[in-house]
Amino acid sequence: MITAIKPATVPLRFSLPIGGVAGTSFKPEHLPAILEAGPQAGFFEVHAENYMGAGGPPHRALETIRRDHPLSLHGVSMSIGGPQPLDKTHLARFRSLVARYQPTLVSEHLAWSTHETSFFNDLLPLPYTEATLACVCDHIDQVQEAIRRPLLLENPSTYLTFRESAMSETDFIRGIVARTGCGLLLDINNVFVSATNHGFPALDYLADFPLAHVGEIHLAGHAEQTDDDGNLLLIDSHDGPVADAVWKLFEIIIARRGPVPTLIEWDSSIPAWPILRAEAAAAQAILDRCKLAAATEDRHAA
Repeated sequence: MITAIKPATVPLRFSLPIGGVAGTSFKPEHLPAILEAGPQAGFFEVHAENYMGAGGPPHRALETIRRDHPLSLHGVSMSIGGPQPLDKTHLARFRSLVARYQPTLVSEHLAWSTHETSFFNDLLPLPYTEATLACVCDHIDQVQEAIRRPLLLENPSTYLTFRESAMSETDFIRGIVARTGCGLLLDINNVFVSATNHGFPALDYLADFPLAHVGEIHLAGHAEQTDDDGNLLLIDSHDGPVADAVWKLFEIIIARRGPVPTLIEWDSSIPAWPILRAEAAAAQAILDRCKLAAATEDRHAA
């Protein structure tokens, strides 16, 4: 059974959609610099699992950020793609966080990360079959019923495929949206990583992606390695700036989809706040150019 919702402890602002603005991952070590700079124009995203305790310094820092900024709550351990039932305790804590902070955006991954009572520090891939589709949709329905709002589902970065898969990833994602009514979080770096690792064109994948349902975009850095055969292998590492190729894909997608909230993810080898903020400013410049182009077209059409 879902536990009782904890009342909000911060003013509930920014509950409406935030439009085409850029944001960054919130890291507590950046809090002094953020407060010194004053309220930001964008938003912040946090991993839900870092705030599932009842209180303490993590919540005090997040409450400070939440007073003046929109928040995106990003889950990384729901294991929506796993075959076993969702962990009820975890879902209850996730629900309580949504109720407590009223984030503008709530998201999770198309992946699995649990086995019995073990949680893995990985987002693992799944076969794209009808049976898996039914299981994933059931899990998303449970999450959306618990949090009382649509969930944004993030496309994965993958390093292998399953022989059992009977449909493409984009068809699988399209089926999820049709059955559950959820939204999508398009991680463009994940697309580029998977495309490079599996040898398909990233633009072909994006052309088949249901862009109309995208409510948030993620951009991040990746690391380059080689596999056992000496071939290039990309790792979704979130430990550096966004690659030029990913920026180019982002520009193409924004021109097609229009401006949507866009997050810069940087989760390890954390840089100084001005560096992270500069990445968000680069994303905002692209979003603003798209807005200007659309406004110009509207004037000409009138």
